Amino acid sequence: MKKLLLLVFLLGGFAAFSQTTVTGTVIDSESNDPLAGANVVETGTSNGAITDFDGNFTLETSANSGTLTISYIGYTIEKVPYNAVGGTTALGNIKITVDADALEEVVIVGRGIIDMAKDRQTPIAVSTITAAEIQAKAVGNVEFPEAIKSTPSVYVSNQAGGFGDSQMFLRGFDQTNTAFLLNGQPINGMEDGKMYWSNWSGISDVANAIQVQRGLGSSKLAISSVGGTVNIVSRAAGRKEGGFARFMTGNDSYFKGTISYDSGLKGKWAYSFLLDHWQAHRKYSDGTAGQGQNYFIGIGYVPNDTHSFNFLLTGAPQWHDQNFDDDLETYALYGKRYNSNSGFYNGERYTFRRNYYHKPIVNLNWDWNISEKTNLSSVVYASWGRGGGTGPLGSSRNIVRDRNGEIDFDAIEENNIAGAENGIGSYGLGSVVRRMSVNNHNWYGFLSNLESAVSDNFNLNVGIDTRFYRGDHYRQLNDLLGLQGFTDNFGYDGVRGEDYVLSETFEANPWAALFNSADEGQRYSYDYSENINYIGGFGQAEYKTDNFSAFVQGAVSTQSYQREGRAPGNEIEGVNGLGKSDKVNKMGYNAKGGMGYTFIPDNTIFVNAGYYSRQPYLDNIFEDVRNSNYMLEGENEIDNEEIIGLEAGYRLRAGKFSLDLNGYYTSWGNRFLAGSFIEGDPTSTNPIEQVDRYQRFTDITQVHKGFEFEGKYRHSSAFMFRAFGSIGNWKYDGKTPFETREDQTNNLLQEGNVNLTGTKVGNAPQTSFGFGFKYDVVGGLSVDADYNIYSDLYGFVNAKDVVASSQNNEVYQAERLSPYSLLDAGITYKFDFGGQDITVRANVYNVTNEMYLSQKSSFGYYYGNGRTWNASLRYDF
Repeated sequence: MKKLLLLVFLLGGFAAFSQTTVTGTVIDSESNDPLAGANVVETGTSNGAITDFDGNFTLETSANSGTLTISYIGYTIEKVPYNAVGGTTALGNIKITVDADALEEVVIVGRGIIDMAKDRQTPIAVSTITAAEIQAKAVGNVEFPEAIKSTPSVYVSNQAGGFGDSQMFLRGFDQTNTAFLLNGQPINGMEDGKMYWSNWSGISDVANAIQVQRGLGSSKLAISSVGGTVNIVSRAAGRKEGGFARFMTGNDSYFKGTISYDSGLKGKWAYSFLLDHWQAHRKYSDGTAGQGQNYFIGIGYVPNDTHSFNFLLTGAPQWHDQNFDDDLETYALYGKRYNSNSGFYNGERYTFRRNYYHKPIVNLNWDWNISEKTNLSSVVYASWGRGGGTGPLGSSRNIVRDRNGEIDFDAIEENNIAGAENGIGSYGLGSVVRRMSVNNHNWYGFLSNLESAVSDNFNLNVGIDTRFYRGDHYRQLNDLLGLQGFTDNFGYDGVRGEDYVLSETFEANPWAALFNSADEGQRYSYDYSENINYIGGFGQAEYKTDNFSAFVQGAVSTQSYQREGRAPGNEIEGVNGLGKSDKVNKMGYNAKGGMGYTFIPDNTIFVNAGYYSRQPYLDNIFEDVRNSNYMLEGENEIDNEEIIGLEAGYRLRAGKFSLDLNGYYTSWGNRFLAGSFIEGDPTSTNPIEQVDRYQRFTDITQVHKGFEFEGKYRHSSAFMFRAFGSIGNWKYDGKTPFETREDQTNNLLQEGNVNLTGTKVGNAPQTSFGFGFKYDVVGGLSVDADYNIYSDLYGFVNAKDVVASSQNNEVYQAERLSPYSLLDAGITYKFDFGGQDITVRANVYNVTNEMYLSQKSSFGYYYGNGRTWNASLRYDF
């Protein structure tokens, strides 16, 4: 026993004697900037550390001499020897070099087009989400915006609407007033600025990074980032050979399978592909089934050090059933998963509301390094969107429901057949069928940016942005529900007579929508196209020294609008909906600038300011865009919106701790807002008895101001903690002219001014806080969690109610919803299997199953999702 104890003591003493402490700082060999997050591993072991925000590391090694392996994405792997003296050694600065063949492990495309904040030294309010975070937390049965919800001033709602129906708000501004860029290309809808995440359901699988630039942002394009800019950077043709296969499952029979492969750069060529399929019988609420695919193809060609090319094709065809808002009494009666659109038909779940869309997008990038100081980046791109949404056609009074509030489609079919005349139904006969609203588009664009380092301290960018867009909109039939045809009671607005029969049906399927749709003889209600041509130029100049930087940006653009109708529609002031309208051109511009000053090392203050004159969306140019070529003109002409943005901030980078503080002020003036409401009996069997009212507001002003913070503390390579929050004060300001008109005749019924001063802006919480952590428990096992708190959330500001309150000398306030909090948690286990990595990941969203109201619209309330989950198994090869 004594010998054994002596042996243990000697071995322990030898181990203690062999251990040493190695310190150092990892920096970029060219810029001498510290590299945070670099991996430092004792060669031949799993013992390692991660550099802090200043590039520093401390590692307890098992031997007093050896080598360290240092790696960082986009840099060559370095082997650094160490030899301790007295049990400790300081390696000082360790320089690692950018690897031209491994930079971000992709063929870099559009380096001068993708406006990432790091490309400009003057700071902005920004948060970046890495590919690892996206893949861990936002792939599967969650919305893409969920990847950025734990970011200051970001709010995501309506997740219970169905797959892809969520909405994102930034500093209180909705998606139409937040610029979304994919590889630097604008992807907001050209007609109305909207984002439909269902059209981009595969973007989580192909995203390399997301950068949320709040407020003015760093984008040089002639766009108007009222709330901010969300820059999505996709993968391209991979330089590193390898791939992965992944299987994922989740609540409510969710299934997802993915296969991906990168060839690596073979000589001058590289290619990548990804294929994916997903499906589920519901997302969370009843009647929200969905199914889709995702495909990605990237081909890279690098002929020499001067030029590189990348071809990209991606798309995400999908269909999903939708859930809309409802009143609280209905939820109390039928439950919080209730969906008034859904029911059963022939024993299977069926719905009146299905969205389907297929939007292939293709681009070709060319990067040209003209000289050491000058480069040109260009991209030509195109997308072809095909799809739309279904809904009921007929009298809403004849929609039959069972005692659970669900639609009895079998009973509707029986009533259709019984009431039909020779198999033909109509409004007057009480028939109800399912129709489709088709929204197709062709979009082509070209972007180019020339960047030049005029001197060591001065950089200059100039470029061009062109877009050509055509959208086609009409209605056709989808399911006759037992009938042989349906009478177009309005006779295609009087062209065909009221006894014209629609008999052809078309699939609500994203693949079928590419090639099959109704000709003019089988379209009804409306049929028109919108043509938008956009040409913009932009430029930026930045001056920088070690402690000071300043920039100015400017952009100017012209945009033309034209409507082309194929049905007469409603005549307004002698103008109907046939043929081409006049073409209108509107100029827009923006200017912004800022400066930053590092007053002591690691401490920087900055200020930015900007002004935008933004052209209105096409849908606001026309009085009734669906039915008439009449444009608002004269006193009623819609002018450019005016946006003023001011921002100041402080940035600290101190070892293991980072902190960002931002204050902002945004004034959004000369806004146009229009909406309809119904007076009378909305359930009348004769739709003409419904009295439609149309209200139009001009010169609306919103003022958003607030404060944001985001802090991160990396205690060690194993533990990271962060906290974030925002406090806003978002209100309408000033008096606004308004008109109320009869929707069919356009007769003026009422006009005047309403005072909006003091009315809170709704739909997003004005106060939010959160924190999160990640902890590497042992080996490849890690856990993480995020906790978000939302309060000061107001409902939709109803125009009709605002008018009524103003006439009573009252300040209208929308309903204030109850505050709520959400806890999300995840666990990851990564291990080696036969020399390859296998990763197991599980997420639980809304761990406490809190039932909360996420939004109140003009019609009702949206509940958020209760507890949901997913789990995945990934094999890397």
